[in-house]
Amino acid sequence: MSISPQRRQEIIDALRRGTVPRSSLDAFAVGLEPFEPALDVELGKVSSGGSVFKAVRGEYGCGKTFFARWLGDRARKMGFATSEVQISETETPLHRLETVYRRLTERLSTADTPQGAIRNIVDGWFFTLEEDVLAEGTIDPGDEHALLSRTNELLEQRLAMVNSTAPMFGAALRGYRRANAEGDHAAAEGILGWLSGQPNVAASAKRFAGVKGDIDHFGALSFLQGVLAVLRDSGQAGLLLVLDEVETIQRVRSDVRDKSLNALRQLIDEVDSGRFPGLYLLISGTPAFYDGPQGTQRLEPLAQRLHVDFQTDARFDNPRAVQLRLPAFDLDRLCMVGCKVRDIFIEHSQSAERIAQFCDDDYVRDLAGAVGGKLGGKVGVTPRIFLKKLVADVLDRIDQFPDFDPREHYALTIDDSELTTVERQAMGAADVDEIELDL
Repeated sequence: MSISPQRRQEIIDALRRGTVPRSSLDAFAVGLEPFEPALDVELGKVSSGGSVFKAVRGEYGCGKTFFARWLGDRARKMGFATSEVQISETETPLHRLETVYRRLTERLSTADTPQGAIRNIVDGWFFTLEEDVLAEGTIDPGDEHALLSRTNELLEQRLAMVNSTAPMFGAALRGYRRANAEGDHAAAEGILGWLSGQPNVAASAKRFAGVKGDIDHFGALSFLQGVLAVLRDSGQAGLLLVLDEVETIQRVRSDVRDKSLNALRQLIDEVDSGRFPGLYLLISGTPAFYDGPQGTQRLEPLAQRLHVDFQTDARFDNPRAVQLRLPAFDLDRLCMVGCKVRDIFIEHSQSAERIAQFCDDDYVRDLAGAVGGKLGGKVGVTPRIFLKKLVADVLDRIDQFPDFDPREHYALTIDDSELTTVERQAMGAADVDEIELDL
């Protein structure tokens, strides 16, 4: 597939840094085709007002983050807003849903707004309300006071269900619109920040909107309902919310872990009950999180909700099940990804012929095998560092230096400082003399 120069640059820049690109991932996705039909059906269900919960499992390096962003890219093309939240024991603990809600709004993105789309969505919603009011034909477009009053009435009608559980959400929206109408931009900024779950909002802004305090754990769920209602009314198909790295729950204190697991169970039950129409909730974690004693197995009701039989051959995994198993990388799959990345690099490049000559399929396979060998033969943990080496050490040099031949001038080296903890563990110590002791 052909991609634009901008998209190409975004992909190459991310891989050069050793990170997962945020868009156009279908350009080099490999092995995800079996999931596409079922996921498209589920996204269609959500866009029709339903809700879906999905869990993804896989060892480090098998592409959980890639899968989540690939699905996000797919969802945005279908008109969804998306948000990716990394669960963290310090910054975004799952047992404090107000922090999850805050990160959700900070990272909210749409097809035309890569991040921080909450303002555009809210403004677009008010524009839609005004258009609906004018379509009634009873309000003079030049009568701003009447237009504001009737729009507020329509706002109350659209948020009737949310107002019963989170009246402050509607109050904040009214305050935000009034502040903008009066040209009080400082108040509008503060109110939008409060609506987004930000702490330390000026008291004057909250007084303007008639709201108090901050959003708490339980209020976050009600405010999520409000966000979904605004998204639907502003023309979005729904929201894909990704909670990544939920396995970090296993590393916290036992009381915090139990609270986090219960919060996850609560979220799943709320999705199943239909409380969040228009929400596709995706979580990702390692097999140890789903099957180990410090993960979901600690909470029996949660383990029951997430249980899927993975004893059969992976070829017959059910993509409609509540939990998906991502296939581990092998050398062939790694080479396919490497070749696709090379072909993306070649697009719009002035050195296309040289790259095709000096970085052919055989060289890509040799490099993939070499990186895997450096990491203890564990191909499953090599994709990130392999693609980083391929782009930064090989393709960039062929592109820039006319006399560079990777087979002659490049020897693979991997430094501890460029590895993640899991990659470093895979690299391991080959000899007892290599083990450093603190004496």
